[in-house]
Amino acid sequence: MHMHNPPHPGEILKELYIEPLNLTIVEIAKGIGVSRKSLSELVNGKFGVSPGMAIRLAKAFATTPESWLNLQQQYDLWKEEKRHKRPKIKVFVRHRKAA
Repeated sequence: MHMHNPPHPGEILKELYIEPLNLTIVEIAKGIGVSRKSLSELVNGKFGVSPGMAIRLAKAFATTPESWLNLQQQYDLWKEEKRHKRPKIKVFVRHRKAA
């Protein structure tokens, strides 16, 4: 199932963790061992969540790396679908009937 206009993971980080916990970018960056610039760019939607960042965020905020990577994947797929018109693609396999 595709989401309609899913939020960037940085937006989730900001709205669910940074703001409610009254944290700063500097505090979090220091706490998870990344540069302030890297974290700021993530929060501002300029960069995505890498597997390494997903592990760091998961440990820091009691979530899972998979949840951060899934957010990124949903965002990336949605953005890519909006960026390009669907190309004409030849279908090689039709839906298979259940046995």
